[in-house]
Amino acid sequence: MKDYADPRMHTAEHLLNATMVRLLGCGRAFSSHIEKKKSKCDYRFPRDITPQERAELERLVNGAIRAALPVGEELVPLAEAKAKYDLARLPDGAAGDMLRVVKIGDYDACPCIGAHAGSTGELGGFRIVSTGFADGVLRVRFKLQGGE
Repeated sequence: MKDYADPRMHTAEHLLNATMVRLLGCGRAFSSHIEKKKSKCDYRFPRDITPQERAELERLVNGAIRAALPVGEELVPLAEAKAKYDLARLPDGAAGDMLRVVKIGDYDACPCIGAHAGSTGELGGFRIVSTGFADGVLRVRFKLQGGE
């Protein structure tokens, strides 16, 4: 398993990704850097987000946090996972006959090898620190309350 500095931040990444897909219709982040103090996700998107979109992203992610959704996992046959999920970000050799899928309530499901919080209620408040757009890439930087 990849060693993340803070399983809370990694869980927040999943929530942000699911919310970006739902709200803006883009794919999940193609790149991320997860740290305890501040993290970032990069998305293929045609522009920077508006202040209204930023506020809505924060509202929706914080709603999922307040809902204290359970974070669990299940093993899924590789063929089924390939049909349902994008496996591009998994490291080489991560997929055997069965693939670990992390589920956050009914909010998100994603193949993942990292450590996560046991519930979204453990995360604290989510805040987007900044966004930027360059060369077809939207970068979203975020923090969690208590992650300073």
